[in-house]
Amino acid sequence: MLALSDLDIDLIRSEKKTLIRFSLLYLSLCLIILIFIGYIFYVFKKDLMLEKQRIKLQDYSSDFIYRLKDLHINFDKYKFYPRDERYRSAIYDSSKKKIFSTLKSENIKFNKVIYLTNNQVQYITQPESYYLGAKYIIIEITENKDWLDSLEKSLLFIYAVVFLFMLFIGYFLLNMVLKPMRESMYLLDRFIKDTTHELNTPVSTIVTNIEMIKSNDLDEKLKTKINRIDIGAKTISNIYEDLTYLTLNNKIISKNENINLSLLLEQRIDYFSTLANARKIDFILNLKDEVFIKIDKKKISKLIDNLLSNAIKYNKVKGVIKITLEDNFFIIEDSGKGMSEKQIDKLFIRYKRFDKSVGGFGIGLNIVSLIAKEYKLKIEYNSKIQKGTKVKVKWKE
Repeated sequence: MLALSDLDIDLIRSEKKTLIRFSLLYLSLCLIILIFIGYIFYVFKKDLMLEKQRIKLQDYSSDFIYRLKDLHINFDKYKFYPRDERYRSAIYDSSKKKIFSTLKSENIKFNKVIYLTNNQVQYITQPESYYLGAKYIIIEITENKDWLDSLEKSLLFIYAVVFLFMLFIGYFLLNMVLKPMRESMYLLDRFIKDTTHELNTPVSTIVTNIEMIKSNDLDEKLKTKINRIDIGAKTISNIYEDLTYLTLNNKIISKNENINLSLLLEQRIDYFSTLANARKIDFILNLKDEVFIKIDKKKISKLIDNLLSNAIKYNKVKGVIKITLEDNFFIIEDSGKGMSEKQIDKLFIRYKRFDKSVGGFGIGLNIVSLIAKEYKLKIEYNSKIQKGTKVKVKWKE
């Protein structure tokens, strides 16, 4: 089985996040469209139902007006309000005040001709004369729910067809969205691999030759220039090693051995001394002798290097770096810019940078996190703005 590289894992995570965001947005859009279609179809079916009922209600209103006219003429003889088992009715005067009503729903909408209210269909008409003082006649029948059953079945079919269509469209849209990201990640992967390959020989040559130069035999001006070259070479070397680790991490076979951390810390501090001296940063060491941990030497060196590099990079001029080593932990504490709680929460995200003025790619602490997870190291960060950052790396004895 082929192991996935960190970049592949990042690509999968990015695609997953993009997929979730796109899906939520697309599903929300689909839901809005389906609701809109449902509403339009509901209004259409309701209007169609009312139009069918309109003919029947017109006949009922003609019959009612005839009987109301007869009552108006022969009021002394009958004195009974016309009723019919097929419908209910009401009469209102010109000021829309009720004269008499047998309606179930009194929610009259005088600005409409036919409408649905409280499960009742009401039809409004005006007689040619004000019989019994009535200007408005309302005829009412109970709504027939058959049209709603038909509507539900039709909507289910329409929703299924529209949803499948939009799912089909969404699949192609999603591929269009993910394709540029996949291409960008692939190009970035190729760029990192090509860059690290090209950097290998010149970086190694520069660092090796600088180490061979005896600085004590040089005058101050030349010594200063050599130190600057040394700083630049070690900065590039550290970036190169980070990029190499990212591209080859899944192919690196760990060679665990008992490492004397006190000795290794002294070696790495000595390596970064030129960078620290350039900013007049002092190291304060409190290292317990012969503290051993079983781990791959290159990986623990890379973890320490990135923590020391950040302690120097984000420190203030003439600052200090305190390094403490005990049996099952070591601490690197600087007097630099510090971080907020929100920044600490996002500290190990790859390519995340909080201060672009100091350079870097935002990969160092991500590598620290990867190594810590591999060896179950616990990393604790405590930081205060403008006071500094304290990093504690713990392991089981």
